[in-house]
Amino acid sequence: MKKYSTLLFETKENIATVWLNRPGIHNAFNETMISELIECFKEINQMDNLRVVVLRGKGKSFCAGADLNWMKDVTKYTYEENYNESYRLSQCFYTIYTCRKPTIAIVHGAAIGGANGLLAACDIAFCDSKTTFSLSEVKIGIIPACISPYVIKRVGEFGAKELMLTGRRIKGKEAETFRLVNKSLPTAYLETHLKSVIDLLITSGPEAMLHCKNLIFDVANTLGLDQALEKTAEKIAEIRISEEGQEGMKAFLEKRIPSWVKK
Repeated sequence: MKKYSTLLFETKENIATVWLNRPGIHNAFNETMISELIECFKEINQMDNLRVVVLRGKGKSFCAGADLNWMKDVTKYTYEENYNESYRLSQCFYTIYTCRKPTIAIVHGAAIGGANGLLAACDIAFCDSKTTFSLSEVKIGIIPACISPYVIKRVGEFGAKELMLTGRRIKGKEAETFRLVNKSLPTAYLETHLKSVIDLLITSGPEAMLHCKNLIFDVANTLGLDQALEKTAEKIAEIRISEEGQEGMKAFLEKRIPSWVKK
């Protein structure tokens, strides 16, 4: 894995951590960070040894949204330049959303504007209960367009209306109520909870988790109910005869630990 100027990539055994690494400006993102996130997650997809990916921020905040200096440049862009920049941002969220590995966002300090797209694109999100969240784009006369597919998937249509139209600030427990995050925890319990979830993930079949992610993507995004009738039957039939599926079912019937679990 290459070194990045706006990210820090770490691995410990088979767990990867992608740190947003611009702590002096609360990890605000610019075009460089967007490009590096895309590149980093594409590389992660090729790393067969990795089982789980954690996305988090260095310093006092997860991410304060868009870099103000970058925004100053954006105000001078033409429509075409704005489109190209925004499309790149959309690609960033989509790359995280379609990562082949289970992804967990750990959010603290603040998640403002586009930062909510980063956490919402992850499979699971936990936050420090003191974290401040805001979808504040309307307050400066714009809209949370590129993050909307992922935020709306998390909070639903009417939750998104309240958060996006008012732009109001909420704390961790209310973010959990909106389902923007899976769980809000006091600072002292956040790392322990993260470890407990990672421990659960690494005992799941690696290929099964990938197939499960693909299944959820298809059912949530591309298949109608009538199509799912056939496709889901095809999926489970394929998995049952796969090497990992056979090993997992035999281990269960033989009352032993499957081969992918560390003894």
